[in-house]
Amino acid sequence: MLFNSIEYLIFLVSVFFIFWFLLGNHVKLQNIFLLIANYFFYSWWDWRFLSLIIFISAVNYFCSIQIGKIDPDSSGIRRKLILIISILINIGLLGIFKYFNFFAESASLLLNTIGFKADAITLNIILPIGISFYTFQTMSYTLDVYNTKIEPTKNIIAFFAYISFFPLVLAGPIERAGNLLTQFLKKREFNYDEATDGLRQILWGLFKKVVIADRLAILVNQVYNNAGNYEGVTLLLATYFFAFQIYCDFSGYSDIAIGSAKLLGFRLMTNFRTPYFSKDITEFWRRWHISLSTWLRDYLFIPLNLQLRYLRNFGALLAVIITFLICGLWHGANWTYIIWGAIHAFYLVFAVITLNIANKVYNFLRLNKGTPIRKFVDVFLTFHLVLFAWIFFRANSLNDAVYIITHIFPLNLSEFVSMLSSTGATQTALGLTKRGIILALISIGIMEFVHLMGRNVKNSAFLKNKPIVIRWAIYYALIIAIISFGEFSMQEFIYFQF
Repeated sequence: MLFNSIEYLIFLVSVFFIFWFLLGNHVKLQNIFLLIANYFFYSWWDWRFLSLIIFISAVNYFCSIQIGKIDPDSSGIRRKLILIISILINIGLLGIFKYFNFFAESASLLLNTIGFKADAITLNIILPIGISFYTFQTMSYTLDVYNTKIEPTKNIIAFFAYISFFPLVLAGPIERAGNLLTQFLKKREFNYDEATDGLRQILWGLFKKVVIADRLAILVNQVYNNAGNYEGVTLLLATYFFAFQIYCDFSGYSDIAIGSAKLLGFRLMTNFRTPYFSKDITEFWRRWHISLSTWLRDYLFIPLNLQLRYLRNFGALLAVIITFLICGLWHGANWTYIIWGAIHAFYLVFAVITLNIANKVYNFLRLNKGTPIRKFVDVFLTFHLVLFAWIFFRANSLNDAVYIITHIFPLNLSEFVSMLSSTGATQTALGLTKRGIILALISIGIMEFVHLMGRNVKNSAFLKNKPIVIRWAIYYALIIAIISFGEFSMQEFIYFQF
C-alpha cells in the first residue's frame, strides 16, 4: 500500500488506535502488535518475500548474540568469522536478487567484446521491495555489535519489529540500532505535541509527493522514456523537473515515514535538509539522503580510509572513489547509476585537488566567502553540478544520457513559448497542460520559499512555531491544494525500485 493511498490511511489510523487505546503502555504487547502490523504491511506488496526479511533478521539477530558472547579483547578470530558469515549472507542475498543478472550480462558482454563467445546466464527473479534498505539496516546492527558500540539485544520481538518497522522498511531512512532499537525496548507514552507534529509532517510530505513530484513525473517520464524524440529546451526542462521530482518524491516519502513514526511515539532520523541550498558537493551529501550517506561514511569510507592510510592523501581520494561507485551501484543494477556515482566522486576529488586554484579565482573575482553573492554563486554551481549528474541517474541507458547531454544545446526558446501558448485544457506534446506546468512551477516556488524561511528549523517546526490562525490557514491551504491539484494516479515512490 502506498503512503498516498486510502489503504494506508485506514491502516495507519487502525494501527494508531490499537497501539495507544487498546494496548496502553504495555511495551511487550505493543511490540508484538507492531511486528504483526509490520509484516502485514510488507506482505501487502508481496507475501512471498516476507520469509526473506524474517530470515535476514534472524541471521543478524543470532550472529550478533554469538559475537556478543565473545570477549572483544580476545584473539577475535571467532568473532570475526561470525561477522564475515553474517555480512556474506546479507550481501549474498542482496547480490542474488538485485545484481546477479547485471553482473552476468556485463561479464557476457565483456567476453564477447574481447572475442570469446559467451551467453549470459540470468535468473528470472523479482527484486524484493526494500531489500537494499533493510539489508543495510541489519548489517549496521551487527557491525555496531562487533565494534562494541552497542550491546546485542536478546529481545527477539523488539529486534524483528525494529528491522521491519513499517514506516521505513520500504525506503528508509536506514536507521541505526542505537537510535531506533532502543526505542522499542523502553516504555512509550502518548505525546500530543509529537503526534500533531507527525501529522504536520505527513501533510507536508503528501503535498510534496502528489502536488509536485507526481505532477512533474508526467513530463519527466514522457521525455526521458522517449529521449530521442526531444531536444533543446524540452530536455532541459525535463531535467530541471526531475531534480525537483526526485527530491519531492523521496523527501516526501521520508516526511510521511517520520510523521507516521511520530504518531506511534518513535523518532526517526532526519533524511533531508534542503540539499539544493548546498554550497558544495560535500555539503550536498550532508543534506541529501542523510541516512545512506552517513551509513556509507561510517561503514565503508572510514574503514577504507584506515586501510589505505599508507597511501596518505591518495588513499583518502581512492576511498572516496570506491565509496561513491558503491553508492551508485547500491541505487540500481545499471551502468547509469554507477556513472552517476562516479561523477559525484569526480566532483569531490576535483574539488580537493583544485582547492587552492578555486580560492585564487574567487579572490581575483572578489567573491569573498560568506558574502551573499558568493553564497549564491556556490549554491548555483553546486545545484547545476548535481543537475548534470541527475541526467545519468534518470536516463534509461547510457546512450539516452549521452543523447540528452549532446542535444540540450542550443536551446530553442520558441519551443518553450509554444508549449505554454496552448490553452489551459489542451495537453501539450509532453503530456502536461499549460495549467499543469504553471501549477508545478508555483508549487516548487512555494516549497522552496518554505525551505528558505525554515531552513534552520528541523522538520515541521517551521509551522509549529507560528500563531494558531496562521497554522490552520496553512493546513487548510495544503489540504485544498492536495485535493484540488494533486495527481492521484498512485505512482510508486521512486526509491521503491532501489
